[in-house]
Amino acid sequence: MSTTAPAEILGRHNWSELMTTDVKGAEAFYRKVIGWTSEPFTGSPMPYTQFKREGGSGVAGLMEKPAEIKMPPFWAMYIAVPDLSEAVAKIKKLGGSELSEVIPVKGVGRLQMVKDPQGAGFYVIQPDSHDNPPDRDPVVGEASWLELMTTDWRAAKAFYQELFGWQPSEAMEMGEAGTYQMFNRGSRTIGGMMNVPKEMSQVPPNWQIYFLVDDIDAAVKRITENGGKVVMGPMEVPGGDKVLNATDPQGGHFALHAKKR
Repeated sequence: MSTTAPAEILGRHNWSELMTTDVKGAEAFYRKVIGWTSEPFTGSPMPYTQFKREGGSGVAGLMEKPAEIKMPPFWAMYIAVPDLSEAVAKIKKLGGSELSEVIPVKGVGRLQMVKDPQGAGFYVIQPDSHDNPPDRDPVVGEASWLELMTTDWRAAKAFYQELFGWQPSEAMEMGEAGTYQMFNRGSRTIGGMMNVPKEMSQVPPNWQIYFLVDDIDAAVKRITENGGKVVMGPMEVPGGDKVLNATDPQGGHFALHAKKR
C-alpha cells in the first residue's frame, strides 16, 4: 500500500497554526473575534488546541511557542504535498531550508517547518488521509487568502510555482509599494505576494493568513474590545471586499477578510 498522498493535493492550504506565549489568552481572543469554538486535540505529542468554525469543522490550531523559537507569536500556514521527503529535498534544492525536524502526528500526517530562500517560514505536510475534496470558496471562519511579504517577489513566485505548482495570475501595480502579484491553485486565486514596503524594511519576510468574517466593521470592535489592535484598515480592495491587518493581545499578527455586501 502506498504511503504517499495523492498528487492532486499538491499546493493545497489545509491548516493554519498559531504559536503564542499565552495559549488561554489567545484561545479566548480568537473565539470572540472570529467566532470559533475550541477544544483540546489529544492526538498531538504536545498540548494542542483545535479551533473549529461553525458546523464543527477544524480550521486551525494553537500551541505554546517553544522557548527555543526566538521570535514573537506567529501564525503559520500548512501546505499539503504528496511526499514529504521529496518536497523537503526540492525545497533545499531550490534554495530553501529546514527549520524543524520531521514531526509525525498520528492520524494527521508527517509535517516539517521550512523556509523559502528569502526567509519566510511555513509548514509542508504529507497528510495521512488520502481524501481530496474538490476546491471550493472558503466559508466564514476559514482561511480565505494567503499573502507573502518578501524581499524579492519575483524569485518567490518562481520558488512556489516550482514547488507547489501555484500559477501567477493577475498583477496590480501599487505605485511606490510596487507590484502585487496574485497566484492561483488551479482555477482559484488563493493569494498574493509583494515586496516589503520601504517603511516596513525591518519586518522579515513572512506569510500572513486572512480569515473570513461576516462583517469587517463589527470585527474591528471585537478586536479592540478584547485587547487586540488594528494595524491597517479596514480598507476596500479591488472587487469590493474589505480587509484589515491586526495584532492579538500577545503580539501575533493576523488578518481578516469580509466579502462585499
